[in-house]
Amino acid sequence: MRIFAWHMHGGWMDAFVRGEHHYLLPIDQKGDGGIGGRDWDRDHVLELPADESRSASPDVLVLQRLEEFEWAETLLGLRPGRDIPTVFVEHNTPRDNVPESRHPLADRDDIVIAHVTHFNALFWDTGSTATTVIEHGIVDRGYLYTGELERMGVVINEPVRRWRVTGSDLIGGFSRVAPVDVFGMKADGLAERLGVGASAVANAGDLPTDELHRELARRRLYLHTPRWTSLGLSLLEAMHAGLPVVGVEATEISRAVPPDAGVVSSRLSELEAGARRFLADADAARAAGMVAREFALERYGLGRFLADWDSVLADAVEDFTRRTRSAQ
Repeated sequence: MRIFAWHMHGGWMDAFVRGEHHYLLPIDQKGDGGIGGRDWDRDHVLELPADESRSASPDVLVLQRLEEFEWAETLLGLRPGRDIPTVFVEHNTPRDNVPESRHPLADRDDIVIAHVTHFNALFWDTGSTATTVIEHGIVDRGYLYTGELERMGVVINEPVRRWRVTGSDLIGGFSRVAPVDVFGMKADGLAERLGVGASAVANAGDLPTDELHRELARRRLYLHTPRWTSLGLSLLEAMHAGLPVVGVEATEISRAVPPDAGVVSSRLSELEAGARRFLADADAARAAGMVAREFALERYGLGRFLADWDSVLADAVEDFTRRTRSAQ
């Protein structure tokens, strides 16, 4: 199958393009998009200059942003859902008027919305639009955990701007238990905003994927603070690497982290106590991390993810064919 999609949400795309299809990733006039320096199989993942898009002949669109509907029509001359099978990936929790949030693509009869978590599917009102849930899949880079540093690791992009959504405001409290290393984009100024020193909350930088996983795995535990984001891939990647989890009980995390893999709670004192226990007992931290890894491999393995996508894409094409034939 020839799948046309923009390169968005790099961690998610890293798993998505590992299937047996041909993935067509457009490049804009500035040279942005495409593979973007990833080590993807160029026999299956093809960069497509914008002016060549109309000759691409994709079988299906997989869109991830609302504006891509207009972009696809401009580049391909095809109306998503009307002229070509289309699946929209909803990565996000609703932000406004929860729990009455009406999805912008509600009540469409020509597309499928694929949510990445059951929580998102529950909270978005999509009306009569066909929906499904395809839980995340992770490219396993192996068991990396050493836990040698008595520090906590967290991955948050733009923690100052996103603040309460990502639970960035909570990090200062955890830093009184042990130093916290914050990985991700645009983490400058976080310690100052929290009113703590750089030794307590350190900006660990925006690292390449492999280096990030190795560095995270040196920390004693993974700290997960978001209040209202979709289930972060960084959490699942940390579990794959073998880190135990201390996480705020919100959105989908209770489904993702079993009890023996760490501590999940909405009570901060319980989370801080769990962090202290792992910091004081390296064996307990390692044991919990092994449970986290085994669970993540089973629920968020790459094979299951790709098989789910194969099924949804095949159904989308079949449904489109049936609809267009009946309209003739």
